[in-house]
Amino acid sequence: MSRSTQPEIPNLTRVQVLLAMMVTAIILLAIAKVWIRLGRVPLLPIYWDLQVLWWGLGISAFITLASATLYRFWPGYRQSAQYYVEMVLRPLLWWDLIWVGLLPGMSEELLFRGVMLPALGLTPVGVAISSACFGALHLGGPKPWPYVVWATIVGFILGTSAIVTGNLLVPVVAHAIVNWISGSLWKWGQHGKVV
Repeated sequence: MSRSTQPEIPNLTRVQVLLAMMVTAIILLAIAKVWIRLGRVPLLPIYWDLQVLWWGLGISAFITLASATLYRFWPGYRQSAQYYVEMVLRPLLWWDLIWVGLLPGMSEELLFRGVMLPALGLTPVGVAISSACFGALHLGGPKPWPYVVWATIVGFILGTSAIVTGNLLVPVVAHAIVNWISGSLWKWGQHGKVV
């Protein structure tokens, strides 16, 4: 008899997941606010125009397709991503996906692209360091390295979009849409399965 090498996924409740997302968002927002105040860091500009939506949709489509490709062809990524989404999404209801998009999309982008990136410099080095920190935030669970590598790449894409557009709202929108799409696709895939 061989034991499964799959890690056991914690049975979190809906309230635990939502509370963890909320607390994490508050902590990240607090860090960003303190950094802005004490470090006298200028926040990357935030403004709305129609191009924000188009940029956000395009970037999120690219990230979603790249993630789906990695999921299909890289078993390590598939395993670590599946662990993460099962732990976070399984207990949530469909309408909770609004929070899955908004809370990380706003708080993570404010800290990593809105504050950290300008503080480090709007350069490839600044993007790389802030992206590595963003990837490290996604450490969790067993064998997370493929997911952390992917989160770092996504951070690089989002950081580059912030610099190219000069607008923090672009990565916020892209991040939120990616989370909504990923969560919805996973929930849809689970529809009809015995849980």
